[in-house]
Amino acid sequence: MGLIRYLSLKKITNAVQILYSFYYSRITKRPLINGMPISLSIEPTTSCNLRCPQCPSGLRSFTRPTGMLEIPLFRKIIDEQAATLLYLTFYFQGEPYLNPSFFELVRYAHDKNVYTSTSTNAHYLSRENAIETVQSGLDRLTISLDGISQQSYAKYRVGGKLATVMQGIENMVKAKKELNSSTPLLSIQFIVFGHNENEIEEVKQTFSGKDVELVFKTAQIYDFENGSSLIPTNDKLSRYKVSGSKFEIKNQHFDHCWKMWHSSVITWDGRVVPCCFDKDAHYQLGNMQIESFQTAWQSASYGNFRRQLLTNRKEIDICKNCTEGGKVYI
Repeated sequence: MGLIRYLSLKKITNAVQILYSFYYSRITKRPLINGMPISLSIEPTTSCNLRCPQCPSGLRSFTRPTGMLEIPLFRKIIDEQAATLLYLTFYFQGEPYLNPSFFELVRYAHDKNVYTSTSTNAHYLSRENAIETVQSGLDRLTISLDGISQQSYAKYRVGGKLATVMQGIENMVKAKKELNSSTPLLSIQFIVFGHNENEIEEVKQTFSGKDVELVFKTAQIYDFENGSSLIPTNDKLSRYKVSGSKFEIKNQHFDHCWKMWHSSVITWDGRVVPCCFDKDAHYQLGNMQIESFQTAWQSASYGNFRRQLLTNRKEIDICKNCTEGGKVYI
């Protein structure tokens, strides 16, 4: 049933209001916001056990503090938004399973009738954690697996062990069967890089017939203009293309962005930021420690950011590597 069982008249009405607001704003170039976000991403932690080279958590390169989302702050957010919120992602940066309260956070949102998902590197999916994941009510679990051999996998997931990930996947499949549960949906996400693009067929064969969804995703590269060994040689597998002596992102940057109307991101310490591309929380549009989310969502700061998107999006630095309107999944 997926998202359908979480619908209510209030959530549907809110979604219609948000959709109308977006198209009105897009046509008139005047930011209108009626309704609250349909989806939120809330960050359980910025901590991570791996050192992925294109991730600020892995690089330990944040200028913002590292920490763990605490239960009181999370409950405040959910209590305010549950009536209109449809989709909640427990992820922004970091490894969610490192937060000791992770399962309690998921249960709280689930009990408030909110669809829940998260993304993990799967190094903490022990048998016990797999069972508790199923029991928490989590609806979707995305597992990152970017290589089918240890050498290929560790090329990007630095410090990771492929065998641990494969065992974690198996633990989740078994836990669902033991508890006779259809959730969480297990989604194996394979990010395609230059060093693993030749493994796509082998990955498909490996997971053929198993109780998992398999998706292939293009890689985000920070300094893509100058090229990188991480960019696939097959143009169809990359979100970038060669332009003269440089690389450029394939999708066009139109002066609008659906994300800024239907979703928002909240860091572990309550900072409200526009989207998942603002990884260092440079554009802080609110603070859940001192105000309600509705106050932030309808604030002058948010309105000004939306206005700039509608008039000159290409001048916003976090938008320059954004995939909105482009092809992310292969």
